[in-house]
Amino acid sequence: ALDWALELSKTSKITLIHRRNEFRGAPHTLSEVKKLEAQGKISIKTPYQLQSIEGKEIDFNKFKGKKVLIVNVASYCGFTGQYRALEELYESFKDDLVVIGTPCNQFGGQEPNSEKEIMDFCSSNFGVSFLMTEKLNVRGDTQHPLYSWLTKKELNGKIQSSVKWNFQKYLIDENGELLDYFLSTTSPTSSKIVSLIEQ
Repeated sequence: ALDWALELSKTSKITLIHRRNEFRGAPHTLSEVKKLEAQGKISIKTPYQLQSIEGKEIDFNKFKGKKVLIVNVASYCGFTGQYRALEELYESFKDDLVVIGTPCNQFGGQEPNSEKEIMDFCSSNFGVSFLMTEKLNVRGDTQHPLYSWLTKKELNGKIQSSVKWNFQKYLIDENGELLDYFLSTTSPTSSKIVSLIEQ
């Protein structure tokens, strides 16, 4: 499951940032990590740490108990009009659903804008009020760890996939389990997605 709470178990692995060196996958017990952090030797960065498009840290723990739809978005794509459907979906289910747009410029260079420009574009053209993140990469060597979890069965325990294009959608349940993913051609308000949200 996607760990909403920022906790460790005996087998969990986190990313530890040392003052001089970054090293990934280092296993530590929670007590060991807290001790090192208290000494100022490390800081903890969870695999799914993200900033909003406004530059504020997103706390995934707040989403527990709601379904989450994560969509890689772009301003100059043939599917950009889906922003409107995403907003409609969010408004219809906002008590039970979190929609997260992740701007990405990896497909045809269709999101070259800055975060500020993206915010203005989404607001003025589509009235977007759902959560938007900082720009990130969803595939390749620089793939964000959140998308590593979304696309790799060995991490999510459910489905192996790859992000094919802008506006691919991943739906996560209330307990942080990946439910399914949908290609760009599937509208956010399609019965396939809505039926899963209503379950």
